[in-house]
Amino acid sequence: MSREQIIADVHRQFDSGAFKDHLSRLVAMPTESQNPERAPILDEYIAREMKPLFEEMGFACTVLHHPMAKGPFLFAERHEGDHLPTIFGYGHGDVIRGLDREWKEGLTPWGLNDRNGTWYGRGVVDNKGQHLVNITALRAVLKAQGKLGFNAKYLIEMGEEMGSPGLKELCQERADLFRSDILIASDGPRLNAERPTLFLGARGGITFDLSIHAREGGHHSGNWGGILSDPAIQLAHALASITSPTGQIRIHEWVPKHLPDNVRRVLEGCEIDGGADGPVIDPAWGEPGLTPAEQVFGWCSFDVLAMKAGNPDTPVNAVPPSAWARCQLRFVVGIDVDDILPALRRHLDRHGFSMVKIEKARDEVFHATRLDPDDDWVRFVYTSLQTTSGKKPAILPNLGGSLPNDIFADILHMKTIWVPHSYPGCSQHAPNEHVPSKLFREALGIMAGLYWDIGSGKAPPV
Repeated sequence: MSREQIIADVHRQFDSGAFKDHLSRLVAMPTESQNPERAPILDEYIAREMKPLFEEMGFACTVLHHPMAKGPFLFAERHEGDHLPTIFGYGHGDVIRGLDREWKEGLTPWGLNDRNGTWYGRGVVDNKGQHLVNITALRAVLKAQGKLGFNAKYLIEMGEEMGSPGLKELCQERADLFRSDILIASDGPRLNAERPTLFLGARGGITFDLSIHAREGGHHSGNWGGILSDPAIQLAHALASITSPTGQIRIHEWVPKHLPDNVRRVLEGCEIDGGADGPVIDPAWGEPGLTPAEQVFGWCSFDVLAMKAGNPDTPVNAVPPSAWARCQLRFVVGIDVDDILPALRRHLDRHGFSMVKIEKARDEVFHATRLDPDDDWVRFVYTSLQTTSGKKPAILPNLGGSLPNDIFADILHMKTIWVPHSYPGCSQHAPNEHVPSKLFREALGIMAGLYWDIGSGKAPPV
């Protein structure tokens, strides 16, 4: 088959309902990695769905385990020639908690529901639907040609929503097994629903707690107010010292020295659009002089995720004994991750907040990664997506969120290119997770075209 025939064939598969039926089976499996009761279903997802799918395509499959991991890993490999490039694919079959009671009437997280061309269900975009798109496109190319024209390796993990415990260690221990030339995978959102997108890495992320414990128990605010320090007020001032009133970060170790020219160039004309249900961007918030796209994909951001002092549900007339806040820094390449919390300690001490305790909220820290936007493979993938879609793809230097991309880039030393099949307003991690079905249809054609282009021998050297 020609390139055009393969793309038409995968579109026919979608229109027949076969892709939807397959995704429905995956969504029906409540693979909540945060719920210990779901552990058997994590194994079932690999054994019942993923392993037979890859074996049908001629992949040799191995189920891997690691003592730190929350579930199994499936490694699948198809080797066609020592002289051919090796493409590494990745996806995760676990999902965030279903939050069953919070979905719209008539919807459930564990069933694919079609409402006027929009598909609802937990995992439709994060990440079951996205890796099913890629596997289906691989299968279409293989069926049409009898070969891929490249070597393929694929890893499906079942603990990404828990921070991918064990993935780093597994990749360190099995680096020879996983060694490949380039990662091409799908997760996260497009720039917007209509515009094909590729991103080249991910912002790093570190989550930490700030707290003040002044004394045991609260004390009557009439008898003791004004002579006892108020931890809530102290913590509010400490937090306020970290940014300006409009969110500009004031800790210089937490921001890059400048925005690289090639990053600014690829982000020119990129407009963030969450769709009709998306929030309205606050133009006065964050680093002055940057566009919204430059803020999210080229800069760092600090947020307070939660705060508590006293008893918010039933306030009493007492000076609270303690205050707590969970905070997060999203950071780009160039920030020294090992100095993030020490720099915060120095900053708080300089401003008189030595009473504030800093604790990392979890051991897993996502490191920032970014493939050079001028890399030949970036241009190759861009051209392939443009040829198939007839649209100008967006190139994002990195995802605004965080992924375990540093494991592939820094430990396995792969180039990394992500082609997302979702959009910013998809309600990922929230009730009513969804995707416009036409986005998946377009994505199937895009990925089939990309795999065909790689197998045609026209890909750049690796």
